[in-house]
Amino acid sequence: MSDKNLFYNRELSWLEFDKRCLSEAKDKNIPIFERIKFLSITASNLDEFFMVRIASLKDMKNAGYTKKDIAGMTPEEQLDELIPATKEFMKNQYQTYNRSLVPLLEANGLKIVRHYEDLTPEQSRYVDKLFERDIYPVLTPMAVDSSRPFPLVRNKSLNIGALIYDKKKGVTDIATVQVPSVLPRVIILPSERQGMTEIILLEEVIEKNLDKLFLSYDIVCAHPYRIMRNADFSIDEEETADLLKEIEKQLKQRQWGEVIRLEVEDTMDKKLLKELKKHLDVVDRVVYKINGPLDLTFLMKVNGLPGFDHLKYEKYVPQPAFSNGDYSNIFDKIKKHDRLLFHPYYEFTPVVEFIRQAAVDPNVLAIKQTLYRVSGNSPIIAALEQAAENGKQVTVLVELKARFDEENNIAWAKKLEKAGCHVIYGLVGLKTHSKIALVVRREEDGIKRYVHLGTGNYNDQTAKLYTDMGLLTCSDPIGEDATAVFNMLSGYSEPGKWNKLAVAPIWLKDKFLMLINREAENARQGKKARIIAKMNSLCDPKVMEALYDASAAGVKIDLIVRGICCIKAGVPGLSENISVRSIVGNFLEHSRIFYFYNDGFEDIYMGSADWMPRNLDKRVEITFPVEDPDLKKRIKDILKIQLADTLKAHIMQPDGSYEKQDLRGKVKLDSQMYFAEEARKRSAKPEDADAAISHDRVFIPIEAEESEH
Repeated sequence: MSDKNLFYNRELSWLEFDKRCLSEAKDKNIPIFERIKFLSITASNLDEFFMVRIASLKDMKNAGYTKKDIAGMTPEEQLDELIPATKEFMKNQYQTYNRSLVPLLEANGLKIVRHYEDLTPEQSRYVDKLFERDIYPVLTPMAVDSSRPFPLVRNKSLNIGALIYDKKKGVTDIATVQVPSVLPRVIILPSERQGMTEIILLEEVIEKNLDKLFLSYDIVCAHPYRIMRNADFSIDEEETADLLKEIEKQLKQRQWGEVIRLEVEDTMDKKLLKELKKHLDVVDRVVYKINGPLDLTFLMKVNGLPGFDHLKYEKYVPQPAFSNGDYSNIFDKIKKHDRLLFHPYYEFTPVVEFIRQAAVDPNVLAIKQTLYRVSGNSPIIAALEQAAENGKQVTVLVELKARFDEENNIAWAKKLEKAGCHVIYGLVGLKTHSKIALVVRREEDGIKRYVHLGTGNYNDQTAKLYTDMGLLTCSDPIGEDATAVFNMLSGYSEPGKWNKLAVAPIWLKDKFLMLINREAENARQGKKARIIAKMNSLCDPKVMEALYDASAAGVKIDLIVRGICCIKAGVPGLSENISVRSIVGNFLEHSRIFYFYNDGFEDIYMGSADWMPRNLDKRVEITFPVEDPDLKKRIKDILKIQLADTLKAHIMQPDGSYEKQDLRGKVKLDSQMYFAEEARKRSAKPEDADAAISHDRVFIPIEAEESEH
């Protein structure tokens, strides 16, 4: 298993995922405004990839770290492959933008005016007035000479670089102006063409009005540029007296990390580029020359322009999760039977109501919850504050180290503390990524514990965009385990045993390995054996080795992995029984579901952890069983539908690339659309929507061979 040819490189695998997102932007069967949304997503994804993954590799290279990854590549070798690969990827992004999307947008009533000179006289007057009134007062021109050094340019900011000629001194200097992020980047223009919306980008307006900022200079040339800095930071928690203050300090430094990418227009003046490289201390290798507007994330704003709903998917409204949308007396409902939640097809409301009702219920004694990422105006935070004000014992673990949400989480932590909540920051050296809420309630027959466990964050906004699952239960064994989890997090006590939950970093990996190895042993004994695992990423070496061993033993393994996947599928003698698919659709696939046939005594688990070293070895994660027969059937049905997806599933090929299926002779099925339509049908039924329902189509038993589909 030390053979480097057995695994794909993690970073190159991630780039394959962004290519799958880009393929959605290229798909002519998708509405045009959905396609520009996907292109925006690829740009946002790539930014984070550079700030974290490329930055981390550069740090390792600079530190002289030469240890090879599971694919046998050193950090330097990975960079040697990734830099040209990302340049090729960005080239494909802009080819898609220029050749396909821009002409198609104009054909459908939206024109992006690329050059200031293309404005009509009326539009020019409008933009000039707008510049003088709203834009000019916000701008800060920065000339650079012997007495004025080149300014510190903020991470991810868009700027205009210029060469300016000093008429008095007869010398040429460099200058820069930041494009203000406080102003809308997309400017809607007056249009004389009926049925046509025309827009221009803010930087184009600023670039053509630079002469008003440098009055005693001639503008030799001006072009936009954008930099990406190293945004990865590490904290020695053992040596840190105050974690919150240390992270606040690190957040300020993130804006000024090493420049790891410089984006410029491909038409930029060579002398200007040379000056920028000198002042930003970058080499040619990290310069990305672009044929089009920098930072394609502006397309998400374009997607939100009014009047184009007919060029998008119909906006999906999550359906009631309980019968008739009745969430009153939620504890009584949970007591009747466990409740399975499936977002975004069904409302996130039960989770909010679970905390809100607990906050005002006089019988509730305590609420304990973990928070990793929450929304800007979170109803759960408001409910927790109210609970503390009502005298409940409220304990909240706020994960300060949730990357790029650190600032948000610091604000929530301070707010909750001010309201009287007991706020903790987790275990030293570990992120707490688990999704768990515990409500302790006094009832007639004694103390009862109610628990919510989920695969996704307590974020009411992303719950409309991410596919996640959750369980509401008052199972006594799970309640005892939930108490043990919070005692571990707040008091550093290590439970002697667990009833139902499997918790990382100590116990979870061994649990998964045991489950995989049990299937392998069953296969060796001639029994049916099957594994279906759905997750975001797969790159843990021990888990992959166990999967290879199970495949060799004859276990049929179907992996549904949205992003990084370092295992090789369909390799003779190694993984011919393993298939890997990635579903990229309108919603972001985020749920983690693990199915093991177990000789007919089927086991189903869900949880917060992917099969990655960071999840299994370096985070507090929780995986929980689903034991109610109706709920197990429901989850099996969900897995069957995803395995039958022919429209949004990308299938891993033996070389590690992904392709969509040939539809000839196959039923066209988009699993996300199927679940959305199914949810609408269920909500329209008069019977209890929580009960398991049969699908319109008949599917084969989950343990059968794929060839029988």
